[in-house]
Amino acid sequence: MAFPSFLFLIPLFLLLSIPFSESKLSTDYYKNSCPNLESIIRETVTNKQISNPTTAAATLRLFFHDCMVGGCDASVLISSNSFNKAERDADINLSLPGDAFDVIVRAKTAIELSCPGIVSCADILALATRNVINMVGGPFYAVRLGRKDSLLSTISSVEGNLPRANTTMDEIIRMFESKKFTVQEMVALNGAHTIGFSHCKEFAYRLYNYKKNTPTDPGYHPKYAAALKKVCENYTKDTAMSAFNDAMTPSKFDNMYYQNLLRGLGLLESDNALLKDPRTRPFVQLYATNQTAFFNDFARAMEKLSRYGIKTGRKGEVRRKCDAFNSIQT
Repeated sequence: MAFPSFLFLIPLFLLLSIPFSESKLSTDYYKNSCPNLESIIRETVTNKQISNPTTAAATLRLFFHDCMVGGCDASVLISSNSFNKAERDADINLSLPGDAFDVIVRAKTAIELSCPGIVSCADILALATRNVINMVGGPFYAVRLGRKDSLLSTISSVEGNLPRANTTMDEIIRMFESKKFTVQEMVALNGAHTIGFSHCKEFAYRLYNYKKNTPTDPGYHPKYAAALKKVCENYTKDTAMSAFNDAMTPSKFDNMYYQNLLRGLGLLESDNALLKDPRTRPFVQLYATNQTAFFNDFARAMEKLSRYGIKTGRKGEVRRKCDAFNSIQT
């Protein structure tokens, strides 16, 4: 029986609809070259998270800061040298927690002993992030592998690609749309604030200097604002002072972050803006009442983010050390 010729064009059409670099990724990319990869990362991440429970939030934040600036290519892991100021020295990255860098270094070291020169730091970061999210109660999702590590990391590339605590919702939406993320995907990704903490300096103005006649942001629940003022009262002297992003279940990945927004417990101004803006409020309300919807949308958005701006082939390399290019960039 002869089949219509157009049927044979469908697979080709589907293939052409996928960016070429993305089509090179696969979940079994290291099946033959590094078969123990997943178990090595799982063991490393588990040990680190047990000994340092802040590792999950730290790693997720590191991954986000990497991917949003030029793509998921481990560029944020590069240390500056006398020839180049790297991304991690940008002011918004100076507070990236050491536990996140440490768990990637540990995983890379263990993997290099098993299969040297094979696995990129970008793939290690993507897998480690998925694993720590799942460890603290979040959704499990597939991570396609085959990324190469970037050949470039510059401090000048950071500004305008990462939202700050007081970035307006218009700016945040534009920032994500420029990377082909919808408003709903942005709101779902913000659910990462269900774990981790923020330094007092990022939100203190909402407590003490909001407006001339309104020193405290009325968006805060009054009792929450009072508690934060006690926590942060010495923040100018002790810059390490901080508060949990989710005051209710800070170490569990769940939908409490969205429930908190409805109660006036949004720590950052950008958090509170999700509730106030009519473009984002419906998704906050959905995720606050339906954790399954949040988990499904967060997992899809993370899969999409993990493929953003990836480098393959000669556009990247497999670094021997995650914090340095294989050859000095001058």
